[in-house]
Amino acid sequence: MATNFCAGRTHDFQLFKESRCGILPQTRVLADAGYQGLADIHMNSHTPTKKTKCHPLTKTPQKSNRSLARERIVIENILRKLKIFRILSERYRNRRKRFGLRFNLIAAIYNMELKTTK
Repeated sequence: MATNFCAGRTHDFQLFKESRCGILPQTRVLADAGYQGLADIHMNSHTPTKKTKCHPLTKTPQKSNRSLARERIVIENILRKLKIFRILSERYRNRRKRFGLRFNLIAAIYNMELKTTK
């Protein structure tokens, strides 16, 4: 798992662009609506289509958004499980230098839990 953190509030997509994380071209990226410019950076990325005030979505984009949401629900459930540890859901008040280490340890614990349940 590759993680990147910064001090203060920064949007996830901005942090992704600044990290210059190398994603292999064959890797399929499923992202939410906050990552709308990801297709310019990574060709094999999928983000939902947004509606505008003047252009509501037709049936085809709605169906593709629904299928993408069905695939992304697994990712959202994993994030929910990580937030149970409260390191992501509340303000972190300990040493900032150790935040990445602690987050990676929690992610490793959850990965071990996933392997044992399968």
